[in-house]
Amino acid sequence: MNKTTKQISHEQKLKGGVDKGKLGSFYTGIFVRYAILILSALPNLYLFYFVFTPLTLYPVYFLLNLFFEPSLMGNIILVNKIPIEIIKACVSGSAYYLLFILNLSIPNIKIKKRIKMILVAFASLLVLNILRIFFLSLMLINNSVWFGITHMLFWYVLSVALVLGIWFLEVRFFKINQTPFYSDLKFMYKHSSLKKFKKSKSSNKN
Repeated sequence: MNKTTKQISHEQKLKGGVDKGKLGSFYTGIFVRYAILILSALPNLYLFYFVFTPLTLYPVYFLLNLFFEPSLMGNIILVNKIPIEIIKACVSGSAYYLLFILNLSIPNIKIKKRIKMILVAFASLLVLNILRIFFLSLMLINNSVWFGITHMLFWYVLSVALVLGIWFLEVRFFKINQTPFYSDLKFMYKHSSLKKFKKSKSSNKN
């Protein structure tokens, strides 16, 4: 008796197998996701700084304008003759890229959901970073003795904590049950010739 497609598919599932079409689409998805990650980082995270520098600069200028009379010259906000320069380190392009990596290195996420996840992550980091720069600017303008240590604390500790905090909130909110990188590697190993070779070798010993 000839087996139907449904019967074959059911048997494959019972054996832990995957349809060749689905396997091919999975590998295509992996290639596309990691190609985007590599290309978006070139050169020197330019895309992230190009997008997020003005998105960071103008809101900070707007907030300072509520309390002072600042002037804007390029990436420098001048308040009471005190220059506040929004440099690359302030924009934290690497933090956005890290969130981008975390969001693209997990499999089995629909495109709409993935886009929503990335937008939520970027928006959260952007708002928090704007508030961070505004708070530090107020300390600098008021000549606070705590400016130096607070600035270092924000840069070395809280920047990493913010990224991880946003990611863990994403995991909970979007109900993500995959692990970045590991889930891809686990799947590829499961369906690799190396796994089949080890399996056949162990069966031959028995």
